[in-house]
Amino acid sequence: MNDLYQKTLNKKISFEGIGLHSGKDSKITILPSKANEGIVFKRTDVKKNNLVKACFKNVLSAQLCTTLENNHGVKVSTVEHLLAALYIFGVDNALIEINSDEVPIMDGSAKDFLSSLKSIELIEQSQKRKYIKILKKEELIDGPRKIYIEPSDSFKVDFKLNYENKIIGDQRNLVNFQKDNLEEVTESRTFCLFEDVEKIKKFGLARGGSLDNAIVVDENKVLNKEGLRNEKEFVNHKILDLAGDFLLFGFRVIGKVTCYHGGHALTNMFLRKLFDAKSNYETIELEKKITVSQTKAFSPIKEVVNA
Repeated sequence: MNDLYQKTLNKKISFEGIGLHSGKDSKITILPSKANEGIVFKRTDVKKNNLVKACFKNVLSAQLCTTLENNHGVKVSTVEHLLAALYIFGVDNALIEINSDEVPIMDGSAKDFLSSLKSIELIEQSQKRKYIKILKKEELIDGPRKIYIEPSDSFKVDFKLNYENKIIGDQRNLVNFQKDNLEEVTESRTFCLFEDVEKIKKFGLARGGSLDNAIVVDENKVLNKEGLRNEKEFVNHKILDLAGDFLLFGFRVIGKVTCYHGGHALTNMFLRKLFDAKSNYETIELEKKITVSQTKAFSPIKEVVNA
């Protein structure tokens, strides 16, 4: 939905869970915030200089997740699924209190975040929402990976994966975030190859990973007992990640993104390049509201029992 005015929550909402990479227990509380504040994390376990703005310029690392860091070295990692949920739900301004350095992974998707967000209401604020409207194509090529954006009437993502693994294989999906039912995107979980699990753990990552919060794929099968939630869950999760990372631009983008075998690192590199290509976009405010059927874009999320 493209709205005229910025929005925030009408009351606070909390989540608890384990950090995917740290393995630590983590609690977050999302609170209402003033117009033009954007999304800001507050580390409650740090006494001072504990605010971390959700901005692409603050991305410290994009290895397997998006990690933000402020000028004082205070970090918050694995922010992408929560940011995607806030983007899809329509939140522009929020203060997110967090008692550790990693957002809880929940079930590995944005499903739990959105399910709880739907229990509250949004408040329309006095300031207009600003959009970045793409005027000309901008592209970034990094070896076999490529991402580009071109003019469109809404935010669309066309994502293609190319894995040698037969289960993941070649997957492609095109999603219009304004018009399409986003349920399959929001419920799609993070994934990894079984052969990579030990390698990832040697880097000190995935300490909290399990079949409850990630899809693990062996050579010819999915190890999760319940299988996949939708036919294109792998590429749909990549689209979810991209939406969360794009919220770091600071404005909602009106344009079509096409990405080939990308990830957090490629998206952040691209946002930095796009920001500098100022002749390729303009900042606008809408003159009238463009709405979509609430049931179409935000249909109830199915409850799925994890392994």
